[in-house]
Amino acid sequence: MRFISCCVVLSLLTISPSSAVETRFMQGLGDTRYHQIDSEIIGRPYHLFIMLPDGYDGSPEQYYPTIYVLDGGALFPLLSAYYRYLNFGQEIPDAIIVGISYGSDNFEDGNFRSTDYTAESTERDYWGGAEKFQRFLSDELFPVVEQIYRSRADRRVIFGQSIGGQFVLYTALTKPDLFWGHVASNPALHRNLPFFLKMHGTAATAGEQSRLFVGSGSMDDARFRVPALEWIQYWSNYDDKPWQLKTMNLDGHTHMSAPPASFRQGMSWLFSED
Repeated sequence: MRFISCCVVLSLLTISPSSAVETRFMQGLGDTRYHQIDSEIIGRPYHLFIMLPDGYDGSPEQYYPTIYVLDGGALFPLLSAYYRYLNFGQEIPDAIIVGISYGSDNFEDGNFRSTDYTAESTERDYWGGAEKFQRFLSDELFPVVEQIYRSRADRRVIFGQSIGGQFVLYTALTKPDLFWGHVASNPALHRNLPFFLKMHGTAATAGEQSRLFVGSGSMDDARFRVPALEWIQYWSNYDDKPWQLKTMNLDGHTHMSAPPASFRQGMSWLFSED
């Protein structure tokens, strides 16, 4: 089985082997590596930017929590540099950061976030690809990251903003054990809220319960803020949650200013008792 798994990893990386990204003069990005992974499940490529923690090469026996950042083309450079500041101040532990990027902001140029990150909606026929994207993560992406790098499978964390936050909640409700930690920043549930007000699939299995942090900016657009608050109220009063839940009002933050605040507060809480 290990031979077969290695063959799968190698086949996914045949087009673009690992290559170091030159960041000597941009120290905020640290030791960042690049891979292209061609998904057979989805039929499209993704770009991976992987930042290794300081001292990674000097501690060959140590394995690290791994934070998967959706919309990595935009959020990886922002949050990986911010992580280094927080880590230097000992607010969050050493971790591997994985940015998953489309390489573009536009649908015409290959950005399919509105499909990949969403549950179905009667208002948008191109929404609803979250289940396939979830299988891409579990069956293709995790094997690559966890065989090439010293990544802890029991400490996977996912971060998503807006409809990336919708995908975080989708995964928390359908496969709550796929990630140990979930951080949803300003989740956009405005087109399919009813899906997110019920459990889907199975509840968490026996063992350590996963954690879910949801941050909502006080100045977020009403079309995002109102359904997010409805979600928070519903699940805060739900008795048998499949995860530990922490919600936070991000005072003064808008839809687009919230990611760093959600990242800091979410990661601090996730790792507070770890």
